[in-house]
Amino acid sequence: MGLTWDFVNLRGMEDFMCDFVAEPEYVEKMLDLLCDGKLKMLDYLEENGLLAQNTEGTYVGSGGFGYTSEIRTLSEDERVTTHDMWGFCDSQETVSINPEMYGEFIFPRHKKILERFALNCYGCCEPYNVRWEYVKQLPNLRRVSVSPWADWSTVPEMLGKKYIASVKPKPTPLAMPNMNEDIVRRDCRKAVEETKGGICEFIMKDNHTLGKNPNNAIRWVEIMREEIDRIYG
Repeated sequence: MGLTWDFVNLRGMEDFMCDFVAEPEYVEKMLDLLCDGKLKMLDYLEENGLLAQNTEGTYVGSGGFGYTSEIRTLSEDERVTTHDMWGFCDSQETVSINPEMYGEFIFPRHKKILERFALNCYGCCEPYNVRWEYVKQLPNLRRVSVSPWADWSTVPEMLGKKYIASVKPKPTPLAMPNMNEDIVRRDCRKAVEETKGGICEFIMKDNHTLGKNPNNAIRWVEIMREEIDRIYG
């Protein structure tokens, strides 16, 4: 539902970035077109009974499960609408524009889309903290992506106990045939120590390869659990 990935696919990344400065009125019209299209798509899915609840062991947002007691569970004969679901927006394609531009161009459309959902997730690879002034205004926000490029130390203050922090250490070490466990442990330890005070889930994702060694993923989980136990045990 984030809009900017669709914009880039249609326009190209370089033109997309330049348009914010050179053609701001065009950007407004394009984002309105994409936003209206997303909303009409949701209408179509609702009207034709094509939605399913994502409130249990379903992947939601850019990481994490949908388990929640804040959304009622529908019976089999009830039609699911977006008001019975988690929603999700991100805008990692605008990571290089300033927060005010996100607030001016992207945020109003994100807000319009996410108003339809019961609970919402925000973010993927973009650092949430630099645009938190706007992100925190998104309706029904519960889960925030804390990517490798975010300032993890901002989690206790900015997200605190109000939001789930989806903390995502770097996947790069797992791409090697022989994973450097010292590097992995350092990254895991940093993630746990700096985010203590938040409601955190620690997620390993974006693993396009495990260096032909699937045990890397198993070992990462073991190391992360050891570091969690060290801080929270």
